[in-house]
Amino acid sequence: MDVRSRRRLGIAGAAAALGAAGIGAAVAARRVAVGRVRLQPDPYAGEPFGVRCGEPMTVLADDGLPLYVEVDEPEARVSGRPTLVFCHGYCLTQDTWHFQRRDLKGFRKVFWDQRSHGASGRSKPGNATIDQTGADLAAVLRATVRPDEPVVLIGHSMGGMSIMALADREPGLFGDQVIGVGLVNTSTGEIHQMTLGFPLLLAKAVRPFAPRVVSGLGRRKQIVDPAREVGADLAFFVIRRMGFADRGISPGIVDFVERMIRATPIDVIAEFYPSLMRHDKRAALEVLTRIPVLVMSGGADMLTPRPHGELIADLLDDAEFVGIEAAGHLLPLEHPDEVTAALLRLVERSSDAAAAASAREGKEK
Repeated sequence: MDVRSRRRLGIAGAAAALGAAGIGAAVAARRVAVGRVRLQPDPYAGEPFGVRCGEPMTVLADDGLPLYVEVDEPEARVSGRPTLVFCHGYCLTQDTWHFQRRDLKGFRKVFWDQRSHGASGRSKPGNATIDQTGADLAAVLRATVRPDEPVVLIGHSMGGMSIMALADREPGLFGDQVIGVGLVNTSTGEIHQMTLGFPLLLAKAVRPFAPRVVSGLGRRKQIVDPAREVGADLAFFVIRRMGFADRGISPGIVDFVERMIRATPIDVIAEFYPSLMRHDKRAALEVLTRIPVLVMSGGADMLTPRPHGELIADLLDDAEFVGIEAAGHLLPLEHPDEVTAALLRLVERSSDAAAAASAREGKEK
């Protein structure tokens, strides 16, 4: 082993030792801190997070896996409005879109759980990939939307990557059936470069070991998953720190996110991790130049930092970029009103663009 390799291992080992030495005191301190946070006034204490109210259905993916889907039919649907199809992120579920589901009235809305997440079936490990989630999204569209019905696709984090994978797989859908796309807290690639807010030197030292660590945890599901139950208080603190920029974020929202993540088995997390690290769909953005796109990023997002969103917007012809400086990786839950308002603008832009394109085609005929 050369000097450079020994130095890297030394730094990583030092970081691990420091973490191990302080873990007992940290857990006790975090329990006290979390208890204090939960005692604060919470405007969302009675919010029915995770209560599903749409029409449930099962859609079979191309490998036969059952995908859980819910369709919300509006009481009074406005003619000509597109169906909104929502795609959630890694370790989450369709309930990520709780506020948008509640507040976007008058739209037909489709929500689905990614494979191995939520109520969907458990994937074979080899099919736990971003490309496969793009194929899954295609199956959901075929099952829930008529071919002549306009659609706006909306994805958060890995859900945005699923939309890019669909564009790569079936580009003909975009500009024809898919008239608009919303990309929230997502990236075209280079996720393996993220620092998670750690100093760059420490992040670079630990980064090479991350795949092996995640893979090792995945092989110890029987030990790790019960430990996650016991460590829920510590997870609350970590999620509050890593997922949100607002230190006054509702404890009810943090608890809700913690439950979604904890419900995702550790081996599922491990199976998807390599595909996330290899994700590279920059070339697929060429397909999205045909339609209006909304790109939203958080200034304090540690998982898909703001520059990732800015890059996407810069590469598109008709993109609205919305950057919220005091926001983390969970914009739909941390800043729901801003997300909902931006989606309404996207729908209006997409509908206008589709109508103009239809008028041009009519004149040419």
